[in-house]
Amino acid sequence: MEAPEAGGAIRSPPCAPTRPGRGGMELRPDPPGAGAIHSFKSQKTIGKHKKHFKMLLMFKYTPLPYSDVRITDPFWGERQRVNHEKSLPKQHEMCERTGRFEALKLQWKPGDENRPHHFWDSDTAKWLEAACYACRIRDDADLRGKIDRVAELFEKAQQPDGYLNSYFTQIDTDRRWKNLRFNHELYCAGHIFEAAVAHHELTGSDSLLRVACRFADYIGSVFGTEEGKIPGYCGHEEIELALVRLYQATGQSRHLELASYFVEQRGRQPLWFKLEQEGVIPPDFQGHGFVDDYVQAHVPVREQQEVCGHAVRAVYLYCALADVAREKKDPTLFAAAERLWSNLTECKLYVTGGIGSSWVGEAFSTKYDLPNERAYCETCASVGLIFWAHRMLQHSGDPAYADVLERALYNGALAGMSLDGESFFYQNPLASFGGHNRQDWFECSCCPSNLSRLLATLGSHIYSESADEWLVHLYIGSEARFGSGGRIRQSGGSPWDGHVEFEIDPAAGREIGLGFRIPSWCGAHEVLVNGAGVDAVEDRGYIRLRRAWRSGDRVSLRFEMPVIALAGNPRLMGNSGQIALQRGPFVYCIEDADFAGSVLGVRVSPAQKFDARFDTDLLGGVTVIEGRAVADANSPDTLYHRWGPAAGTGTRFRAIPYFAWNNRSRGAMRVWIPIAPEQ
Repeated sequence: MEAPEAGGAIRSPPCAPTRPGRGGMELRPDPPGAGAIHSFKSQKTIGKHKKHFKMLLMFKYTPLPYSDVRITDPFWGERQRVNHEKSLPKQHEMCERTGRFEALKLQWKPGDENRPHHFWDSDTAKWLEAACYACRIRDDADLRGKIDRVAELFEKAQQPDGYLNSYFTQIDTDRRWKNLRFNHELYCAGHIFEAAVAHHELTGSDSLLRVACRFADYIGSVFGTEEGKIPGYCGHEEIELALVRLYQATGQSRHLELASYFVEQRGRQPLWFKLEQEGVIPPDFQGHGFVDDYVQAHVPVREQQEVCGHAVRAVYLYCALADVAREKKDPTLFAAAERLWSNLTECKLYVTGGIGSSWVGEAFSTKYDLPNERAYCETCASVGLIFWAHRMLQHSGDPAYADVLERALYNGALAGMSLDGESFFYQNPLASFGGHNRQDWFECSCCPSNLSRLLATLGSHIYSESADEWLVHLYIGSEARFGSGGRIRQSGGSPWDGHVEFEIDPAAGREIGLGFRIPSWCGAHEVLVNGAGVDAVEDRGYIRLRRAWRSGDRVSLRFEMPVIALAGNPRLMGNSGQIALQRGPFVYCIEDADFAGSVLGVRVSPAQKFDARFDTDLLGGVTVIEGRAVADANSPDTLYHRWGPAAGTGTRFRAIPYFAWNNRSRGAMRVWIPIAPEQ
């Protein structure tokens, strides 16, 4: 067997024979020269060969698999524990209670409860994917049993032609592929593909992976520009990145080519959604701008200049741009992703790492339109942004991508789950009058399982490697095994203080470079090797050390972690005269639970010295920011009042990390705080 080509796929000789599958089914090989399906075990073993680092053009780094990183961090370890023990069981219970699992049995009849919905299969598949990840990092017999049962439901629901969708198989049976803009068929397929890959990685079984391959091959027979095929694409992107994952897991290049088709065909003339039959737009959506730029299909992706439309759909597409660019060695496609990234971070990104400001369509709005109380900031959108940032980061290790990844991870995404793991935010506004609270479940329940799959695979976001360098992007206590040989152990007080320790266990006799990201939030920093100062090189946002490391060598980093008062661009009119507080990776907020009155009347001077104090008894243990503030003395019943410096009284000020709000009592909250006039 040959060593893997760049990308990690094991290549078989031309005309590889098919292998018998379950029930006599065979896995059809690609044409000569393409890849044959292989086991995860084989991929993992060969991936550790030094030729693993024959990097694809443009992309210098490869992230470590989450299965090669064990998180030992008290903060994130607790989030993973809660996800495993509370959140995933809660999601399973709700999928069962609402009929999502039952729908896959294809036994629903008119008049029965829990009429299947056209996006239910995506909820079920995402739960399955997240559960597989969680079970891989911590085995659990009960969870394995649930995984087996749900996987079997998908296997049995597949139709003879390879099609798999519980809604269109038993409800609108004559509407298959008739409304790509709204009906989520390809979106659901994508999540089934991702679940199949996760299931294969956990179990070593090809059973669900074969289902995914058959479904993908059926889709490939339906879609394309050839005579008799549908030259369309999905209104909700996801299948594009999922097909790349299927290709990476199987080595079958036709899956990559289908992913490339869906990326490249989007926005080409004649615009597909204008060709679809009239009358498919639901009345509730008419007149709300649900046009082609809402689904990123207004022009070809290489020509798109601005992030637009539904935020989750957008970042899933941009993930696929990076994926296809990497696998097909296409710098122009990656350049399009870079251009869109710049547009996002320059004028459409919340300080919390939230994206998608508009409640109308869960969408991006115009430049600098980032309202606070009206912010939509769907949890899925922050999760998708993390996925996109992680892909872009592997290109050259640019720390700007890691800075955004960290911001979205610790704030916009993490806020989506309560501390007990059993209630969730769908939207994550930056201010609330007290009416926005976490819910047990949602009719559209995409966010809980999306956050669960991120938490379970968090280890893959911490480190990357190249042929001669290891990079540390996030400061999360962990033990990591590198494909090039060697291990690293990270510990310390992060995220609450800036002291981080690393113990190096390299491959014998090998020189390797280590790169440690300098976070954008840190002040001065110090680096020690085995307790002694060194002349470290700061290059491209990383502290870089290169030497022939010995087992047991230690690197100590100390990052100053000041309280930072942030001001907004003048174009952010809603933030004029206000500040937001940040310490380390956390953005802070104030909520009613910490004030005698309402936080809506609190003002604070940014000129003061704020105190940061770790409170072990608050919210599971968090660092709070304390100081002085002014509480508005005017009646809350007065619509307008005369401004003056005497219009307030002094009060003690306390802010908590944004991710932890709404875990005590209901009440008002705000991230951006008005500046108190100087006395």
